[in-house]
Amino acid sequence: MQNKGFVRVFAVLLTLVCAFYLSFSFVTNSYYNKAKEYAAGDPLKESHYLDSLSTEKVWLGYTLKKCRTMELNLGLDLKGGMNVILEINVADVLKSLSNDNPDPNFNQALANARERQAKSKKDFVSLFVEEYHKLDPGARLSVIFGTFELKDKITTQTSDAAVESILREEIKSAMDNSFNVLRTRIDRFGVVAPNIKQLDTDGRILIELPGIKDPARVRKLLQGSANLEFWGTKNFTEIYQDIDRVNKKLAEIAKVDAKGASESIDPQEVVADDALAESKGESIAEKTSTDLLVENAEEEHIEGLTQTNTDSLGMMSAEDFAKENPLYAVLNISVDQEGRILPGPVVGVSHYRDTATVNAYFNNPQVKNILPKGLLLKWTVKAFDEKEQYYQLIALDASKSRDGKAPLEGDVIIDASSDFGQHSPFAEVSMAMNAEGAKKWARLTKENIGRSVAIVLDEHVYSFPTVNSEITGGRSSITGNFTAEEGKDLANVLKSGKMSAPARIIQEDVIGPSLGQEAITQGFISFIVALLALMLYLVLVYGFKPGMIANVALLLNLFFTIGILASFQAVLTLSGIAGLVLALAIAVDANVLIYERIKEELRGGKTLKKAVDEGYKKAFSAIFDSNLTSIMTGVILFVFGTGPIRGFATTLIIGIVTSFITAVFLTRLFYETSFAKGRLLDLTFTTNLTKNFLVNPTYDFLKKRKLVYVVITCLTVICVVALGWKGLNQGIDFTGGRNYVVRFDQAVNTAEAQTMLESQFEGSVPSVITIGSPNQVRISTNYMITDSSEEVDSEIETKLYEGLKPLLKEGTSEETFLEDYVLSSQKVGPSIADDIKQGAILAVIFAVLAIGLYILLRFRDVSYSVGTVVSLIQDALFILGIYAIFWGILPFSLEIDQTFIGAILTALGYSVNDKVVIFDRVREYSHIYPKRDKESLFNLALNSTLDRTFNTSVSTFLVLMIIFAFAGDTIRSFSFAMIIGVVMGTFSSLFIAAPIAFEIQNKKFLKKQALHTHK
Repeated sequence: MQNKGFVRVFAVLLTLVCAFYLSFSFVTNSYYNKAKEYAAGDPLKESHYLDSLSTEKVWLGYTLKKCRTMELNLGLDLKGGMNVILEINVADVLKSLSNDNPDPNFNQALANARERQAKSKKDFVSLFVEEYHKLDPGARLSVIFGTFELKDKITTQTSDAAVESILREEIKSAMDNSFNVLRTRIDRFGVVAPNIKQLDTDGRILIELPGIKDPARVRKLLQGSANLEFWGTKNFTEIYQDIDRVNKKLAEIAKVDAKGASESIDPQEVVADDALAESKGESIAEKTSTDLLVENAEEEHIEGLTQTNTDSLGMMSAEDFAKENPLYAVLNISVDQEGRILPGPVVGVSHYRDTATVNAYFNNPQVKNILPKGLLLKWTVKAFDEKEQYYQLIALDASKSRDGKAPLEGDVIIDASSDFGQHSPFAEVSMAMNAEGAKKWARLTKENIGRSVAIVLDEHVYSFPTVNSEITGGRSSITGNFTAEEGKDLANVLKSGKMSAPARIIQEDVIGPSLGQEAITQGFISFIVALLALMLYLVLVYGFKPGMIANVALLLNLFFTIGILASFQAVLTLSGIAGLVLALAIAVDANVLIYERIKEELRGGKTLKKAVDEGYKKAFSAIFDSNLTSIMTGVILFVFGTGPIRGFATTLIIGIVTSFITAVFLTRLFYETSFAKGRLLDLTFTTNLTKNFLVNPTYDFLKKRKLVYVVITCLTVICVVALGWKGLNQGIDFTGGRNYVVRFDQAVNTAEAQTMLESQFEGSVPSVITIGSPNQVRISTNYMITDSSEEVDSEIETKLYEGLKPLLKEGTSEETFLEDYVLSSQKVGPSIADDIKQGAILAVIFAVLAIGLYILLRFRDVSYSVGTVVSLIQDALFILGIYAIFWGILPFSLEIDQTFIGAILTALGYSVNDKVVIFDRVREYSHIYPKRDKESLFNLALNSTLDRTFNTSVSTFLVLMIIFAFAGDTIRSFSFAMIIGVVMGTFSSLFIAAPIAFEIQNKKFLKKQALHTHK
């Protein structure tokens, strides 16, 4: 083997990279275990422990917080949580850009474009322009969009093409702004390792929130419009005495009896709406902030604000101080070390654990009477210390607001940008307002000269720059030691109020933690059992030493695959585990190809060294081709799939690449190194079980091909009739709707449950099927699926609870039902269902055509492409036919959804592997025996690869049966489709693809022969 040095260096580097990235998972797991041991079952204490160490450097200079972001993340189907796809309505953005133009042609064009979008691959702007020109051929877009806000970009002379380009830019800006708003909301919500990204489809954003326990609150949080406001502020010097009176009043309240105190102050009522407290998984602090400031006294920027509090302690205990000064115990007021009040609107700072308590205090009715009217207190959106633990409380001035509205709102912003100033190393943010906004801004800045103006988005302060003079003309610059990233964030915040483009949820999955834990257990068991079965199979077929060498390669493949997933910061899902297992099966196929080739060379009389060398060389092309076609199907799955399918495709692609490296290069390097040292010279690559198995078989595969054609035709007719008569059981991925997996305390009669729900879901009776155990059902309904209001999800959950109430324990509340009985929920809106269905159809078509084209380019003979494509179509049709015939009969779900399409494409990729190996052997024998007739060449190729076909099919079948048996209901339908695909793929390779290729080649051969005889 050439380039041994390169292979060694590459293997070492890959090992080091994988070990580096996987090390973070080991480090974080050790801290998770320490946190559990410390908390002794209390999740609040566990969260406190991890948060207290989040900014500490724990591994190779990385903080624990950074380590947690770099660990191998588990998908929501493994640990529970919420997966949401939001869509921003482009039509609403266009209406906003037109200032809600009432032109009937404009509004009709928007409506027509909406209808066409469901069936077209064009973007919305193109569809709108086409429809607008159809309705009014001579009209100019500049008339509609030449608004005051866009006057610098669109004039009456601007061409339609230019307007269209500007609209695309504005829409992209709106999408980016909405994305930034959502990202900030999620960051404040405090989910560990959230995932938020813009999808390829215009206006769609994917959000994954592990560990979410309140889906209703998340829906409300995500679907609300951005609320950007500008407020004047009050200096702390003006309200210090009021704040001090609040502290004294709270001390008085604390001295009343326990009942009176609990009635007067109920912090829990406020905690429910406090984003900062929940952002760390907390409610009310277990420690006082006095305890915290002792722990953090080394921080100078915090110490300056808290020195007065610590001095006030003197010999007083923390508990006594908290009793005498309830507010100051949780809010470090804005004073310097000498106790002088600091200028500006900052009232004080609090540790995130204490923000909820501060809110509770200020929301107490008795306290509100003390505070001056028009005073609003808002937290900053970001912590200002390095450890990201302390937040500032800002005093806003609403004394001149009659209806509670801000004096200036974000809809007046025309544009905002961030750049570095000419004479400053810090970023400078510029913003421009419309005419109305310019007037209000001039008034607001004039009234607040020498004070700060607070920029507030979603009730949190993003910035509070000081006003030096009245600003007229609507153009302003904001400075404040901003980094490039901070400046960009502030510019995005300002632009977020530019237009109304609320997001709406079009797909949603909620998986409970118990179901996630079951999925982990089932996935882990299926993986371990499948891996052990594969390793044992290789040892039994090829002997202990060759089998163990292949097994070590499998383990290395597993290590590399997981390491690369971790380096990409990919998420490992249950379907990803299935992809991992399947990739191992494909890795076994590479070893089988090599070992079978080596056995052939040994039977031909060659020495062991020569046989191994020839075996690797001759197996290379077949391994390369089969792996490449599998990668092609994986890429198509990744492009057209979403969510779990992409996770499966990612794992499969990485697993195939690493299996090629380990099976083709590393094992060969090991054999050659061992041979050079005089080791492993007694290998036979057989055992007593397999020594004489399928040695030189002579079965005539082509003799009864016409009978096979008849049988295949009959099966095809049966499948087509079943598809036309009974049809397929389409899941909500393709039809739209909602799924709920509900587990009861006892076995449930599905017909009885369906009858109970009938009265609740008028005109749309849900389907109820048993899934898994007898006490677990899945309820599917498309009731009100087109309704996009915020309340509809809660309404349907209530209907579900009311209908199933007789099956629940007496006294079970709706909240308990949703938390303890509903294990998971899924929602797919009609628009995304149409997209998924269209994508699935295109994925299958592209996969078949791409594979056929590759075979044509690789083998330079159309007969191989025709044979492959026909057999692949037959494979897919047979799988669909089985699903059509048996859905409703077999005791598990046979729904057609994204996972099923993934199974079909994977089965097609697997099926091609076998065909490529056979065709590769036909091509090889055609060069070795050019004078032999085609029939004998094809039969020879089929027989010589039969042992490889058998071993690969059996090992893959074994893996899939293990997944089917152990991996649970989530991917049972997937594994069942794959099992059918393996059986049908093996059959079609031997009896469809090869015979069809033979028929075409033989006709060409006979035609040539006839022409030659004629001449």
